[in-house]
Amino acid sequence: MIRTGVFSGSFNPIHIGHLALANWLCEYGGLEALWFLVTPQNPLKNLSQLMDDDLRLSLVKEAVKDYPHFRVSDFEFHRPQPAYTIDTLHALKSLYPDREFVFILGADNWASLKRWKESDKLMEEFSIIVYPRKGFDVVIPDNYPNIHTVDAPMFEISSTFIRQALEDNKDIRFFLPEAISHYFSPENNFGKSLIHQ
Repeated sequence: MIRTGVFSGSFNPIHIGHLALANWLCEYGGLEALWFLVTPQNPLKNLSQLMDDDLRLSLVKEAVKDYPHFRVSDFEFHRPQPAYTIDTLHALKSLYPDREFVFILGADNWASLKRWKESDKLMEEFSIIVYPRKGFDVVIPDNYPNIHTVDAPMFEISSTFIRQALEDNKDIRFFLPEAISHYFSPENNFGKSLIHQ
């Protein structure tokens, strides 16, 4: 079984915090592969805040293309919306029986996991890695041996911060993956136009 992390998110846009965490999980966290699962819609988020689906997908592909353990997936683009994590993981498990899927979850989302569809089943049926976020303590009940925390470095960068910085005309090239930073450079006002699509 190939131990495969599922890093699900809107990646709106992807930034170095996403990549550094994913890199750490592959090199130090016991994952043999990691799939960036770009989500078209999060039931708990305002859809109007999202950049175009295909654009976000293409930016993630460009950002990760040179690292052999990473793969980018549009799996949820082709599923009924809104897509729920438990349904997606069941579908992946059915389609790829040679892989053990491990769901990657931030401590902030762990705190709200009970709001998710069939959260009890999610915690019972799948391995979950919870990574640290500032201000959130993680307590995992003893009856979930498949859920683990990792002592990964904390990356306090968010896509919200990136979008606000673009609005404020800040030069944030080093907060973005090198492969896509030119889209968001001050000389190229493309970045601001991206977030207003």
